[in-house]
Amino acid sequence: MKPSKLSGLSIAMLACNEAANLRRTLPSVAWADELVLVDSGSTDDTIAIAQEFGVNVFSEPWKGYGPQMNSAIDKCTSPWVFSLDADEVMTPELQSEIQALIVGEPRFDAYWVPRRNQIFGRWMRHGGQYPDYKLRLFRQGTARLPEDTEPHATPKWAGPKGKLRGDLLHYQYPTVALYVEHMNRYSSASVPLVLRKGRNCQGLFEFIAMTAINPALTFIWNYIFRGGFLDGREGLLFHLYHSSYTSWKYAKAWQVTRSNSSR
Repeated sequence: MKPSKLSGLSIAMLACNEAANLRRTLPSVAWADELVLVDSGSTDDTIAIAQEFGVNVFSEPWKGYGPQMNSAIDKCTSPWVFSLDADEVMTPELQSEIQALIVGEPRFDAYWVPRRNQIFGRWMRHGGQYPDYKLRLFRQGTARLPEDTEPHATPKWAGPKGKLRGDLLHYQYPTVALYVEHMNRYSSASVPLVLRKGRNCQGLFEFIAMTAINPALTFIWNYIFRGGFLDGREGLLFHLYHSSYTSWKYAKAWQVTRSNSSR
């Protein structure tokens, strides 16, 4: 039986070659009134799978995560919007909670959603990974994504916000190779923001602080003091590599500045 539609909710999504994820993700939101997906050049079956589920698909060149998701949000026509990544799945508890909330009288215009992250095949519970609250549900015309931040921004809203209890499942990084590839790409995309903040690391102290001391302290804080070690080998690898990502983005900013100076 096809799920009954819920009056008032649009799902805003982005995709590029997400065929492997969509058949897991889309059934969890098929009950919403409207599914909007902005595709940025998929060459696999992403668009065909989305159309099977009645998704409204738009094709646009990649503009960065913030601008791209804002474009998807602007195409939504329901009073409420949920921004969803292609590798995320709503649990039945979260689905029911949102349905009950919207058909009632919501107290807030935006809501935090707890997210569970699966990394290297393990659901992370420590090291700041759970509950990984993200602002995802909001009235149309309120929350927006920053368009000049790191490559995976989240919606922002200055007004009062509520918290939901149902989890959003995030099948984030199934393999070490995929994580390293993403962090290499994200660190490069972060360089303009780092430079806008004046962190070019040209001074020796700043260079050492941002490429060595800051990553080391990040690892100690998350892995030891926030209990990341309780997530086993997967936790060790994740926090070790996340600290490396912190170093990479500042090292790349330094290298870009040095290259520009030499010219």
